[in-house]
Amino acid sequence: METAAIYHRPDSEYAFLYTADRLRIRLRTAKNDVKVVALIKGDPYDITQTKWYLEKVPMEKTLSTALHDYWELEVTSETRRLQYGFYVEGFDGLQAFYGDQGLFPYEEEHLAVPNAYFRMPYFQEIDRFKAPAWVKETVWYQIFPERFANGDKSNDPKGTLPWGSKAPDRDDFFGGDLQGILDHLDYLVDLGINGLYLCPIFKAHSNHKYDTIDYLEIDPDFGDKALFKKLVDAAHAKGIKIMLDAVFNHMGDTSPQWQDVVKNGEKSRYASWFHIHSYPVDQYVMTDVVETAANLSYDTFAFTPHMPKLNTANPEVQDYLLNIATYWVREFDIDGWRLDVANEVDHHFWKLFHQAVLAIKPDLYILGEIWHSSQSWLNGDEFHAVMNYAFTDSIKDYFVKGLIAPSKMVSGMNQQQLLYRDQTNEVTFNLLDSHDTARILTLANGNLQLARAVLTFMFMQKGSPCIYYGTEIGMTGGDDPDCRKCMIWEPANQDLTMLAFTKELIALRKNYAAVLACGRTNWQVVSDETEVLIFNRSYENVTLTAYFNAGVDDLSLELEGEILLQQNCLLTNDSNFVLQQHGFAITLG
Repeated sequence: METAAIYHRPDSEYAFLYTADRLRIRLRTAKNDVKVVALIKGDPYDITQTKWYLEKVPMEKTLSTALHDYWELEVTSETRRLQYGFYVEGFDGLQAFYGDQGLFPYEEEHLAVPNAYFRMPYFQEIDRFKAPAWVKETVWYQIFPERFANGDKSNDPKGTLPWGSKAPDRDDFFGGDLQGILDHLDYLVDLGINGLYLCPIFKAHSNHKYDTIDYLEIDPDFGDKALFKKLVDAAHAKGIKIMLDAVFNHMGDTSPQWQDVVKNGEKSRYASWFHIHSYPVDQYVMTDVVETAANLSYDTFAFTPHMPKLNTANPEVQDYLLNIATYWVREFDIDGWRLDVANEVDHHFWKLFHQAVLAIKPDLYILGEIWHSSQSWLNGDEFHAVMNYAFTDSIKDYFVKGLIAPSKMVSGMNQQQLLYRDQTNEVTFNLLDSHDTARILTLANGNLQLARAVLTFMFMQKGSPCIYYGTEIGMTGGDDPDCRKCMIWEPANQDLTMLAFTKELIALRKNYAAVLACGRTNWQVVSDETEVLIFNRSYENVTLTAYFNAGVDDLSLELEGEILLQQNCLLTNDSNFVLQQHGFAITLG
């Protein structure tokens, strides 16, 4: 038995309160190396009286990665305290006890030592990770406001181009606005959407609005506060939540605070609001971004001189940003904040942010834009979830890019989920494309059936799925700015088959939201040879089974139960199907 691979960490994603009185515990072992794992548990204050250490509760092997197996168990305690360790038995016959002080032979002299065990000292409800329950039932739709719909031509900025007249360049304006979103709420309801994620809508210089000038004003190109309030109220009336995009890592260089620094240098009252190394601060034209940024006298987002980085450790900056964060919740009743470049802002500030916004609206959704492993932001006092790029990258790397085998994809997906508590996994933000990435149909080289298959696969996973505007009608686009094309509204130019399919997929997701958000995944077939994947998701006596054929050979199946969704399948009789390449079927039974 590879004892060095055995691992557990208390009060973490390996041991966490899932509900007020239910503790979920995980143990890691080497892949295919351990025969039995059991939990040894009891109250820390009666170990010598009851000798609970002589009893074992079997744990279940759940998810696996390329290197490790993970064992899980949910337990409770009448005293709301728990002391626990692990019995581990290898295929080689070795029996061991693993506790807080390491690995020992499975013998009573080691089991009876009170300090040998991990502890959950008390089930503290105030410390339990809590995520808003409504997110588990949400299908998101991301809108880049400048490109969704032009509902009011009177607020078009100077030089606005005719809608969809060309592929977008970085500085183009086409006139999209909040009225355009309001005008198409019924379209979103018909699609099945119940969550809107809007890219920044605050006053800014650019079309993307990530270079904020004034966080307390709606950009006049988009409308005003009265119109935004009308949009939020109308969306809520139709059962749609609203999540705004907050850019608290940096400001735009045309903001009054930064311009005061440009004018007054180190004497500016805002000099300490930024990370400035020397004066005067440099000024650059838009075309000089990459070439000149290396010699900047101040820190920025990436190498963009027009986005000076905020010093969020400064109490004045903290007060300024927290006022903004609470203002839009308090005055407009928004339902979520998506936090741009969240990993480059200090943890101290995000803890203050978490406390401030949830004090006003306890079920507000806090989503961080982080593209990598994010454990330190997801301990319950900062974010509820992150944009799950690391998870869905594994899906795209297999299905779309062909860079990895199916087993590697599953390993990568499982690895990401095992980094976090289940509460996070249930509300994590799953997406295949966005304003920052090429569109999924373009990545699939125009293969609509492949795009539908990968979208379905993503919708079947744990987490809250998001559709980037236009994906439902077959829009294409490469990397930024090409992924920010104008929405196509003429039915003759839309892929109506894709639209009908997307509605069906969203309906499936919403009808079985509890199973897909909370259900356990059982990987039944993951074949690198045939490229067949079969798995089921089970929760409270309901089981959905998914069949995917990504190989070149047809796959014959005998499906049992009700068929909920199928694509690229040939029905041979009442129960037999042939799945062609990129074919899939979802059954209930």
